[in-house]
Amino acid sequence: MSRCYLAVIIGGTRLSAGVVDEHGQVVVRDRIGTPPRDVWAQLRKLVLRVIAAAPERPVACGIGCGGPMNPIDRTVSPLHIPSWVDFPLADQIEAATQLPAVLENDAKAMALGESWCGAAVDVADFVGVVVGAGVGGGIVSGGRLMRGRLGNAGHIGHVIVEPDGRPCPCGGRGCLEAYCSGSAIEQETGRSPLRAPAAIIERSGLLLGRALASAAAVVDFRLAVVGGTIALSYGEPFFAAANTELAARAKLAFLAGLHVVPSQLGTAAPLIGAASLARQVDTAPAHDGSA
Repeated sequence: MSRCYLAVIIGGTRLSAGVVDEHGQVVVRDRIGTPPRDVWAQLRKLVLRVIAAAPERPVACGIGCGGPMNPIDRTVSPLHIPSWVDFPLADQIEAATQLPAVLENDAKAMALGESWCGAAVDVADFVGVVVGAGVGGGIVSGGRLMRGRLGNAGHIGHVIVEPDGRPCPCGGRGCLEAYCSGSAIEQETGRSPLRAPAAIIERSGLLLGRALASAAAVVDFRLAVVGGTIALSYGEPFFAAANTELAARAKLAFLAGLHVVPSQLGTAAPLIGAASLARQVDTAPAHDGSA
């Protein structure tokens, strides 16, 4: 009997849950719009509905959520859900499902999914970026996910791309997220970011390339895998602009060959990534308490 994993993603516009098998295939999937209130109540219903529809009971749960978060307390304070401040998301899901749960930033989960069975298989040093309602990232260095002091490493959406630029929801100014996120583009254009004009699409790719050049100089990765509804819907013009700007900015010799590619897992990347978190917990060797 094959093993399967529950995957939960708390996105800026949608709550998603699914069941993924041990080969990275999504076998059950459901989602709802992120509600303005009673978020946990609606998420709990969604998760239990997905478990009930699964062909086999999942053995563990992986959760991807926007940050900031505290991995020690397993709490989240996502910028896109103001009512969740130090919300004990992992503990709540464990109580509701009776499954062991592991919590990670949603973009870092996406990076792990691409490493498992997507565009970064066998790539030891890369960054995964999600350009959707917000902009997030996850960095894999030497084959290991970079977590940082409080588990918040990889927030590429808050790399400064325009000094003294637009205000960002984080409280800073000029961040990549203040220009390239779906919410920022909608605010700028007054219409759905999926209907952005060509100039906005090209500018978004350019600014992403600029941010990646700075991040790569610090961390030394050789590939950027980019997903999310905005990036994937913008397609080739967006990726061409990102690669052109990256080539113009990343001039250090060790950055030769650095390039940007679209997520191979597409819109399923976050769920598959969350499942990869659960898979790591499921396959981790047990600790017997001996020295």
